[in-house]
Amino acid sequence: MSALSFNSNYSVITKFDNIGGLKPRAPVKSAGVVVGRVGAINFDDKTFQAVVTLQLDNRYKFPKDSSARILTSGLLGEQYIGLEPGGDINVLVAGDKIRMTQSAIVLEHLISQLVFSKAAEAAGDSK
Repeated sequence: MSALSFNSNYSVITKFDNIGGLKPRAPVKSAGVVVGRVGAINFDDKTFQAVVTLQLDNRYKFPKDSSARILTSGLLGEQYIGLEPGGDINVLVAGDKIRMTQSAIVLEHLISQLVFSKAAEAAGDSK
Protein backbone atom coordinates (compact mmCIF):
# COMPACT_ATOMS: atom_id res chain seq x y z
CA MET A 1 0.00 0.00 0.00
CA SER A 2 2.92 2.38 0.64
CA ALA A 3 3.73 2.37 -3.09
CA LEU A 4 0.37 3.96 -3.86
CA SER A 5 0.36 7.72 -4.19
CA PHE A 6 -2.64 9.98 -4.03
CA ASN A 7 -0.71 13.03 -5.18
CA SER A 8 -1.20 14.26 -8.73
CA ASN A 9 1.79 14.21 -11.03
CA TYR A 10 3.08 15.34 -14.39
CA SER A 11 5.05 13.38 -17.00
CA VAL A 12 8.38 14.35 -18.51
CA ILE A 13 10.39 12.41 -21.06
CA THR A 14 14.09 11.45 -20.94
CA LYS A 15 16.26 9.45 -23.33
CA PHE A 16 19.24 7.30 -22.38
CA ASP A 17 21.78 5.29 -24.38
CA ASN A 18 21.72 2.56 -21.71
CA ILE A 19 19.32 2.16 -18.79
CA GLY A 20 21.05 -0.86 -17.23
CA GLY A 21 18.58 -2.58 -14.89
CA LEU A 22 16.21 0.38 -14.45
CA LYS A 23 12.61 -0.75 -14.06
CA PRO A 24 9.18 0.89 -14.13
CA ARG A 25 8.14 2.24 -10.70
CA ALA A 26 11.80 2.87 -9.79
CA PRO A 27 12.19 6.02 -7.68
CA VAL A 28 13.07 9.41 -9.10
CA LYS A 29 15.10 11.29 -6.48
CA SER A 30 16.51 14.76 -6.03
CA ALA A 31 18.77 15.54 -3.05
CA GLY A 32 17.96 12.04 -1.78
CA VAL A 33 14.20 12.72 -1.64
CA VAL A 34 11.75 10.70 -3.76
CA VAL A 35 10.08 13.24 -6.05
CA GLY A 36 8.48 10.80 -8.49
CA ARG A 37 8.59 7.39 -10.12
CA VAL A 38 9.57 5.90 -13.47
CA GLY A 39 6.29 5.62 -15.35
CA ALA A 40 7.22 3.74 -18.51
CA ILE A 41 10.25 2.52 -20.44
CA ASN A 42 10.16 2.20 -24.23
CA PHE A 43 12.62 1.91 -27.11
CA ASP A 44 13.00 4.48 -29.90
CA ASP A 45 13.97 2.52 -33.03
CA LYS A 46 15.01 5.70 -34.84
CA THR A 47 17.57 6.93 -32.30
CA PHE A 48 18.18 3.48 -30.75
CA GLN A 49 17.74 4.90 -27.28
CA ALA A 50 15.62 4.01 -24.28
CA VAL A 51 12.77 6.47 -23.72
CA VAL A 52 11.94 6.79 -20.04
CA THR A 53 8.80 8.59 -18.89
CA LEU A 54 9.09 10.12 -15.43
CA GLN A 55 6.00 10.76 -13.31
CA LEU A 56 6.98 13.72 -11.11
CA ASP A 57 4.91 14.80 -8.12
CA ASN A 58 3.12 18.12 -8.77
CA ARG A 59 4.49 19.50 -5.50
CA TYR A 60 7.98 19.55 -7.00
CA LYS A 61 8.87 21.90 -9.85
CA PHE A 62 12.22 21.57 -11.61
CA PRO A 63 13.94 24.06 -13.94
CA LYS A 64 13.74 23.26 -17.66
CA ASP A 65 17.52 22.79 -17.83
CA SER A 66 17.57 20.07 -15.15
CA SER A 67 19.54 16.90 -15.86
CA ALA A 68 18.76 13.25 -15.20
CA ARG A 69 21.09 10.35 -14.62
CA ILE A 70 20.70 6.72 -13.72
CA LEU A 71 22.26 5.91 -10.36
CA THR A 72 22.56 2.79 -8.21
CA SER A 73 21.78 2.48 -4.50
CA GLY A 74 25.01 1.12 -3.05
CA LEU A 75 27.35 -1.06 -5.08
CA LEU A 76 24.82 -3.60 -6.35
CA GLY A 77 21.50 -2.05 -5.27
CA GLU A 78 18.46 -1.02 -7.26
CA GLN A 79 18.76 1.61 -9.93
CA TYR A 80 16.92 4.90 -9.80
CA ILE A 81 16.81 8.26 -11.59
CA GLY A 82 18.64 11.16 -9.99
CA LEU A 83 17.42 14.64 -10.97
CA GLU A 84 19.83 17.55 -10.72
CA PRO A 85 18.08 20.94 -10.88
CA GLY A 86 19.39 23.50 -13.33
CA GLY A 87 19.21 27.27 -13.10
CA ASP A 88 16.51 28.16 -15.64
CA ILE A 89 13.68 30.36 -14.35
CA ASN A 90 11.14 28.36 -16.41
CA VAL A 91 10.02 25.02 -14.97
CA LEU A 92 9.29 21.66 -16.55
CA VAL A 93 5.66 21.03 -17.43
CA ALA A 94 3.80 17.93 -18.57
CA GLY A 95 5.21 16.61 -21.85
CA ASP A 96 8.58 18.41 -21.60
CA LYS A 97 11.84 16.60 -22.32
CA ILE A 98 14.92 16.53 -20.13
CA ARG A 99 17.73 16.74 -22.67
CA MET A 100 20.80 16.37 -20.46
CA THR A 101 21.03 12.74 -19.37
CA GLN A 102 23.71 10.32 -18.23
CA SER A 103 23.24 6.61 -18.82
CA ALA A 104 23.66 3.85 -16.28
CA ILE A 105 27.14 2.66 -15.44
CA VAL A 106 27.15 -1.03 -16.24
CA LEU A 107 29.43 -2.95 -13.90
CA GLU A 108 30.32 -5.54 -16.55
CA HIS A 109 31.57 -2.78 -18.88
CA LEU A 110 33.75 -1.30 -16.13
CA ILE A 111 35.27 -4.69 -15.34
CA SER A 112 36.00 -5.44 -19.00
CA GLN A 113 37.63 -2.00 -19.43
CA LEU A 114 39.78 -2.61 -16.36
CA VAL A 115 40.84 -6.05 -17.58
CA PHE A 116 41.59 -4.68 -21.06
CA SER A 117 43.67 -1.78 -19.71
CA LYS A 118 45.63 -4.11 -17.39
CA ALA A 119 46.28 -6.48 -20.30
CA ALA A 120 47.47 -3.55 -22.44
CA GLU A 121 49.77 -2.39 -19.62
CA ALA A 122 51.21 -5.89 -19.27
CA ALA A 123 51.79 -6.11 -23.03
CA GLY A 124 53.52 -2.71 -22.98
CA ASP A 125 55.73 -3.70 -20.03
CA SER A 126 56.94 -6.86 -21.75
CA LYS A 127 58.28 -4.90 -24.76
